[in-house]
Amino acid sequence: MSNRTLGVIGGGAWGTALAQMLASDGREVLLWAFETPVVEEINRDHRNSPYLSGIDLNPAIRATGSLSELAGLPLLLVVTPAQHMRRVLVGLPEGPGDLVLCCKGIEEATGELMVDTARAAAPGRPLAVLSGPTFAHEVARGQPTAVTLACADEGQWDRIAPMVWRPAFRPYFSTDIIGAEIGGAVKNVLAIACGVVEGLGLGQNARAALIARGFAEMTRFGLACGAQAETLSGLSGLGDLVLTCSSVSSRNFSLGKALGEGRKAADVLADRATVAEGAFTAPVLQRVARARGVAMPIVDTVCALLAGDVAAGDAVAALLARPLTAE
Repeated sequence: MSNRTLGVIGGGAWGTALAQMLASDGREVLLWAFETPVVEEINRDHRNSPYLSGIDLNPAIRATGSLSELAGLPLLLVVTPAQHMRRVLVGLPEGPGDLVLCCKGIEEATGELMVDTARAAAPGRPLAVLSGPTFAHEVARGQPTAVTLACADEGQWDRIAPMVWRPAFRPYFSTDIIGAEIGGAVKNVLAIACGVVEGLGLGQNARAALIARGFAEMTRFGLACGAQAETLSGLSGLGDLVLTCSSVSSRNFSLGKALGEGRKAADVLADRATVAEGAFTAPVLQRVARARGVAMPIVDTVCALLAGDVAAGDAVAALLARPLTAE
């Protein structure tokens, strides 16, 4: 490997798409994947059919199942499922390279944001967060994408941004790591609610209203946690929320759509190889919000739906029956 090699930890759809993006300028990219068949297929066929079907991967991408091979790389994008990130990072060799967290969620067991989990699991590593409106297939195909790259300071930005910028992949600078994290986590839960509206056939008016009221919940929660309002109204907050709440390409939206059509959450999740992070984030988000005294009625409703405590139609009716109040 050359000193220009970049690393990606996580061989799912998003991790593979980011590897494809990084390799688009000819850099060698080392992609760690948990599943041996995924590693073998990427190296043999330049494909990842279980997670990113229909995409021919750049031959500059090499896959590995050994975290030790990532030692010494200047940059590692961390793209594991949120609930598995701690376990993976504990096994990562020590090194000076920046860790850019690209997974979106809140750790279920601790209620920690990903940056806090990473700080405990990989102490001493410089941390940044990359988040925004990103569908994996579009990034892998080189379609235009803009994201928030939240760094500790301008020095870290100056170090990382040139390594991740590509003509079709534009990062914007922020120092609000908390805000970038919260936007990415909360929007997954709200996308489930918007999917329910779609599944029930309630129309575009209802979905637009839910996005707007969901954004109000995201903002209340973010500000209570120390996020900046500008970040929440930017790419990693409102931008990601609009995308995720508007398409069945979103795993969380499609989960909600199935709930609206009458399926049970456990059955839908059992049928999937990929992770709908919102299903895991919702109950811990509810717990943390209540501890901080933040009202999040849409999040509460999603939790009740996921637990099977209420039918989709009754859940929407309950939201509409809430007391009248100012916007």
